[in-house]
Amino acid sequence: MEKIRILHCLETIGSGGVEQRRLTLARRLDGSRYQQSLVCTKAVGALPARFAEAGCALHAVGVFRGVLDREPYRRALRVVREYRPHIIHGAVFEGVSMATILGRLSGVPVIIGEETSDPVDRHWRAHLLFRLLGALSHQMVAVSPAVERYLLERLHLPRAKVTLINNGVAEPAPPDERQVSALRERFELAPEHFVIGTVGRLLDRHKRVSDLLYALAALLPACPEARLLIVGRGPDEGMLRELAGRLGIAAQVRFAGYQADPQPCYALMDVFALASAMEAFGLVLVEAMQAGLPVVATRVGGIPGVVDEGKSGLLVPPARPQALAEAILELRRDPLRRRAMGQVGQVLANAKFGAERYVREVDWLYRRLAAQRIAS
Repeated sequence: MEKIRILHCLETIGSGGVEQRRLTLARRLDGSRYQQSLVCTKAVGALPARFAEAGCALHAVGVFRGVLDREPYRRALRVVREYRPHIIHGAVFEGVSMATILGRLSGVPVIIGEETSDPVDRHWRAHLLFRLLGALSHQMVAVSPAVERYLLERLHLPRAKVTLINNGVAEPAPPDERQVSALRERFELAPEHFVIGTVGRLLDRHKRVSDLLYALAALLPACPEARLLIVGRGPDEGMLRELAGRLGIAAQVRFAGYQADPQPCYALMDVFALASAMEAFGLVLVEAMQAGLPVVATRVGGIPGVVDEGKSGLLVPPARPQALAEAILELRRDPLRRRAMGQVGQVLANAKFGAERYVREVDWLYRRLAAQRIAS
């Protein structure tokens, strides 16, 4: 029996959550049933080699130099015509555009788009364009209930065209204690320190790490042993370092930079905090919960669907550093509650947001759409 050929479409293959989910599919979808390939504008870092190891060919077609730049599309079209996919699956705005346009031009039987962002600041023209892309696709995947509501209520896509598949994260191996110890020494984190951690790209209009700096400054008088560990890089790192200096808390903040494997960093933390202004899902929340950490996060986008409020973590309104400080201090003062929340979160993360469940639901979607459209 011929394998079902899947072509994934993304913009950049770097280190983000969307790329990690595609790598999970490359590794875990049944190789006797599927053949997978991926087209993107560019590929950087360690992930391209991991896709190759998983047997998923990767085709970088070049970055778009403007709206009218057709050359990347010409290269991508050649890939599609040579590979002849049965299903083309695009994620992120640019990936959905590529999948829809390439799929329609090449007559791919099944076109899938996937909304992976929380589009709260999207311009009305972008909403209109995404609605058009949704109309041209055969199915749209939502990565959280909040995104599902956006597709149904804001874009008015038909119910039958929208499928909810919550993101999934592979359960990590236990961290290497020697590596954790080395990181603790490197970041000068003593056993008596109370470590608040966050992980993500340092783009402040999205992740609002500045709010965590203000929160740290607010809680230090009551909790002088608090330290903030920031894992990630991004365009606003300089601004955040400067802000920490202005607030007089530079000595209590640790910038860990980009970590290819952030798991050992979670082992350094007592509480995980995410201050995002928008978040379609929040994969780092699942990673933190898998590590047994209680969570303090903002009540935005898909986060309330990930964090069981009051049981696995505490949720506060966005852009409220004082509320973040109060929630963190509340957990600092109650170690038994912190431990109980960490245990509940670990069970929840592995049961509801694990990779096995995620791959099973994607497999079901592919087989259902293939049966409906390829056979006809």
